[in-house]
Amino acid sequence: MAVFFTVALLAMASPLMAFDMGQSTRCVAIPNQMKVCKDVGYSEMRLPNFLGHSNLEGEVVPRSEDWRPLLQTGCHPQAQAFLCSLIAPVCLDTFIQPCRSLCVAVRDSCAPVLACQGHPWPEALDCDRFPTEEDMCLSPHAKFSHFAKDLPKPACQNCPSVEEAPAMKTVLDAFCQHDFAVTAKLHRCRLPMGEPEFEVEGRVEFIRQGPLLPYDTQHLIQQWLLINLQCANVLVRPGRSQFYVLTGSVQPDGTLALTRLFPWHKKDTNIAVATRKWKHHRC
Repeated sequence: MAVFFTVALLAMASPLMAFDMGQSTRCVAIPNQMKVCKDVGYSEMRLPNFLGHSNLEGEVVPRSEDWRPLLQTGCHPQAQAFLCSLIAPVCLDTFIQPCRSLCVAVRDSCAPVLACQGHPWPEALDCDRFPTEEDMCLSPHAKFSHFAKDLPKPACQNCPSVEEAPAMKTVLDAFCQHDFAVTAKLHRCRLPMGEPEFEVEGRVEFIRQGPLLPYDTQHLIQQWLLINLQCANVLVRPGRSQFYVLTGSVQPDGTLALTRLFPWHKKDTNIAVATRKWKHHRC
C-alpha cells in the first residue's frame, strides 16, 4: 500500500492546472475493468478527464486502480464520488467538477489516512482549486453530512502491543481495562500487483461488546487494518491467517483504538481459561 500511495501521488503532480476547459473532449463508456467507478451512478465519462488523462486503457484505468485501497478504508462515504468526478467525469453538456465543500469534506476524513502512510494530501487536490456552490458543481449530499456520527470509526494510531502466550491474569486485566474485547481471524493475501491486502475472515465474536455493534464490528476492524497498514503487516504473515483476541477502547471523539492484541493459538490455554472466567465472574 505504501507503493500505491507513492505511485498515485506522483501520477497526480499537477493535473488540474494542466486541464483546459476549452479543449475538445469525447464521451466514452466507463469500462467494466474500471471497478473503482463502475457503480458510481452513471455509465459514460469524458476524455480527457480532469487529471489530464486521455488514454483510457493506458492511463485512466490503471490510475483509477491506484485509489482503490484508499476507498476500501471507507475514509468518507463520498470519496468515490469525489475521485470519480475527476477520474471519470460525467458526460453532460457542461463540465461538472466537484464543489470545494465536497473536496473539504473528503479531505478532512481521508487526509489522515494518507498521513498514516507518511504522505500529505496531494497538492493537485488543493480544495481551493475547486468551484464554490454558487457555480455548477458536485456538492456533498446532506444525508452524509454527519455520516455514522454515532458509530465508532477506525483511525490512524500507534500500533497496539502484541503479547504472545500471555498469563491468564494479563488477559483478564485487558478485558477489565478496556471498553471491548473480541475474537477475530485476520487474513493476509496478495493482490495481483503484489500488494498485501488484509481482511477479517468469518464472524467476529464478542467477549466484551461495550460500545461496538454486532453488524458493524467486522467491517470496522477490517477498515482499521487497511488504515493502519504498518501495524497490520506485523500481525499476519503473507498468505496466512491468524486468530486474535483484540481489546481496545472507543475514544471521546468516536475513534476506535486497539490497545492489546493476543494471538490465540490452540496451545494457549490461558486465553481460553481467561475467557471462561470472564463470562462467569467479570471484573
